[in-house]
Amino acid sequence: MHDDDSRIALRRHWAASDANDFTTEHEIYRADAVLEYPQSGERIRGRHNIQASREAPPSAKRFTVRRILGGGDLWISELVLTYDGEPSHVVSIMEFEGAEVVRETQYFGDSFAPGPSRTQWVELMD
Repeated sequence: MHDDDSRIALRRHWAASDANDFTTEHEIYRADAVLEYPQSGERIRGRHNIQASREAPPSAKRFTVRRILGGGDLWISELVLTYDGEPSHVVSIMEFEGAEVVRETQYFGDSFAPGPSRTQWVELMD
């Protein structure tokens, strides 16, 4: 798979995630893919189980892609995931074999107030 094809597949995946199109969202995963959430210690095995776990939450969610970086078999997506209006910053690391994701690791970071000791050097982001 060429890098342009991977980037297109990732954009399609995240657009489907944002639209709650669970079928399209999970086409990117190989049947035996593994998804890990290190912060909660969870590992989900298999595309079917990954999809089922994402269909279960009752909360309204939205994804905003900030950027997609990578090449070859390793791709990183930087996102803002909003659940019920509360944003959380997400880094998704996807490992491809051919045209499919075989492993994904997601890291989540909640927003926090700027540190007062840095105010003279920073500008606030949107």
